[in-house]
Amino acid sequence: MGNKKIASTGSLMLVLFLGVLMGAMDIAIIGPALPSMKGDFGVTERDLALLFSVYILFNLVGTPLMAKLSDLFGRRLVYIVDVVLFALGSMGVALAPSFAAIVAARALQGFGAGGIFPVASAVIGDVFPQEKRGGALGIIGMVFGLAFIIGPILGGILLPFGWRWLFWINVPLALLVIVLGLGRLPHARHPAPGRFDSAGALVLSLLLGAFAFGLSRMDSQAFLSSLMAPGAGGLVLFAIVLVPLFIAIERKAESPIIDLGLFANGQIAVTGVLNVLAGMVESGLVFLPLYAVSAFGASKASASYLLLPLVLAMSIGAPLVGRALDRLGPRPVVLFGSATLSLGLLGLGFAAPFGLAGFIVTSALVGLGLSALLGAPIRYILLHEAPPAQRSVAQGLVNIQGGAGQLVAAAAIGGVTASIADKALAFGIAFRMLAIVSIVAFAFSFAIKGKSAAMPAAQTAVTGGELP
Repeated sequence: MGNKKIASTGSLMLVLFLGVLMGAMDIAIIGPALPSMKGDFGVTERDLALLFSVYILFNLVGTPLMAKLSDLFGRRLVYIVDVVLFALGSMGVALAPSFAAIVAARALQGFGAGGIFPVASAVIGDVFPQEKRGGALGIIGMVFGLAFIIGPILGGILLPFGWRWLFWINVPLALLVIVLGLGRLPHARHPAPGRFDSAGALVLSLLLGAFAFGLSRMDSQAFLSSLMAPGAGGLVLFAIVLVPLFIAIERKAESPIIDLGLFANGQIAVTGVLNVLAGMVESGLVFLPLYAVSAFGASKASASYLLLPLVLAMSIGAPLVGRALDRLGPRPVVLFGSATLSLGLLGLGFAAPFGLAGFIVTSALVGLGLSALLGAPIRYILLHEAPPAQRSVAQGLVNIQGGAGQLVAAAAIGGVTASIADKALAFGIAFRMLAIVSIVAFAFSFAIKGKSAAMPAAQTAVTGGELP
């Protein structure tokens, strides 16, 4: 393993911040481009939905692969490769002569973005001492709130010049990240005891891809028929069938793509449950503008702006949560987050009689609760519990578990809202269901270690700028 001096943690955080911002902002900035894409290529709304589903699919596939490669070949190399792939995908969208080319370029974007966040989190574990990791993770977590503020604004500025400029903007940002990263990112490597687990990587990619694409093709208005369709329910069933095969391969692999022994650690197992549950709640945020229109009389034009209280609460809460993690440890932070989230979701579920003011207040509570449950707290626990040689893989699990929760809950919420004619009532019921999910997360939060619990000595970061 090579040692590498880091110029300063501040400049390193800038590289991580900009890379994650680039990937997160692309999720928020594509929305303004969709109407123009529809007109230019003559596609339907179902076709446009492919731009999201293919991104999610390849993001899920790319996450475990890039995370494992980061542990094997070093953070710097894989992080920069991820940024390059994302930039090439952005250029592909901007230059696309057809809608099919855009879909292919979005797949490349998603694959590259899949490794950016887990590798960034693993770098924090490599470089920062235990007492400063929470603050660093909080800053990175704040990026997602900022992305959903900056993205639509930037989209509004660039859209008059053509929708393609919404993707060209990623290229200079990616070049800046690459140039800065070459001199500032660490190059810690953890050579595997055996050859790369290509069979496990292939089966896991097929499993995640089939699960994501199958659920994305479920028709909430014809749930039973889509459940029987080979391209929807059939793919989900195929993914389920692949699970025991993947487990069997990983148990025999010399260097598994995901070491199943990680889940023998109770803290990692608990965070897995919390991650899936938090992902389920997160999927409900997509439906908030529709809820505002159907239940609170908001116009379609203003509905998306009603997400600002939630986004601002997340942006403000994330760095505060990071500091609280360093001072108090993860247990009280996650308990606070899941309790606040439960109150906010219950408020949303019963907010109709209180009008728009009730919607705004309770959605802000949801944002504050999510900031103390998603992202930083769970990644903080995994940085302490996972061995250094598997830090990036453990961080990749956060994306996979959260993505699975999002897909399942989105399909369930779509089914509920499609089956009830009164949309205000339907969304109210959906958010009450999510409140129950959050209450379950609150119960699981008691299993998290307190600050005084001893962390494995092997997890201590090397200080003074030296890396393992």
